[in-house]
Amino acid sequence: MVRNVAGVMAELEPEDFYLLSGVEQGMRFSEWVNRDKLPELSNLSPEEVEYRLDRCATRELIERKTIQYEGYTLTAEGYDALALRTFSERDTIEGVGAPLGVGKESDVLEVQSYRPLALKFHREGYTNFREVMRERDYTSENQHVSWLYTARKAAEREYDALESLYPEVSVPRPIDHNRHAIVMAKLDGVELHRAKLPEDQVVGVLDLILREITTAYDAGYIHADMSEYNVAVSESGVTVFDWPQAVSTDHENARELVDRDVANLLSYFERKYPGSVPDLDADSIGDSIAANDFETVRTHLA
Repeated sequence: MVRNVAGVMAELEPEDFYLLSGVEQGMRFSEWVNRDKLPELSNLSPEEVEYRLDRCATRELIERKTIQYEGYTLTAEGYDALALRTFSERDTIEGVGAPLGVGKESDVLEVQSYRPLALKFHREGYTNFREVMRERDYTSENQHVSWLYTARKAAEREYDALESLYPEVSVPRPIDHNRHAIVMAKLDGVELHRAKLPEDQVVGVLDLILREITTAYDAGYIHADMSEYNVAVSESGVTVFDWPQAVSTDHENARELVDRDVANLLSYFERKYPGSVPDLDADSIGDSIAANDFETVRTHLA
């Protein structure tokens, strides 16, 4: 898990953020930013840059390399610090609390505002950059793409989807966005893969999820990464989260992606609740979603 940088925020001075912002700007052109360029990029004197480099390196906000030249790059914590400062300046958040969830492509923390919210840091590309470069269509045409760009674009895409879908689709309410981070409402309930549904509610919950997928499709979005790990179940219903890979229904592979989402859900429910889920026609369910007339899987028996 990436270290929660909130604990060092109070120690940082404005000039530290100037230095971090300078490194961020330089990373638009190179993974490692030449030290000689930092005074201009950060608007600090060479002496001030040297002092701030030491402070930020000690706090693990930047990394240094000296293979061909002395260069610096932001760590995930350094990028987090820049986003947290922006959220603080906007009065979006007042404090950062405990982790709510950790995944291979994101970290989610509780944050304090007018009420408890969730802060999601996207990590796409930070540890598996080459794999993400191959898979994400918003990176495929770029010659130089840093992990900062990849994570920021993922956050932008997810935030745009949430803003477009909420509240017609049951997704987390979006609050604010900066760089690779999103502030949103906390999820109600428990993730589907952790839940143990009563046998008489299994089909009903599956119906609820598929109805949300249908409503999202009607709004122009396909989740494109549906699984038991991005649905939360509560007494009030279901919430579908994690939308960075969402695509438009105009996408050339739209129907294939819908069918894959449906197949993933059916596979999970059939595997975990074999006695409660009837044999279903996945293609028929996909047709119903695309036609915006899905009601229940009971009308799509194999």
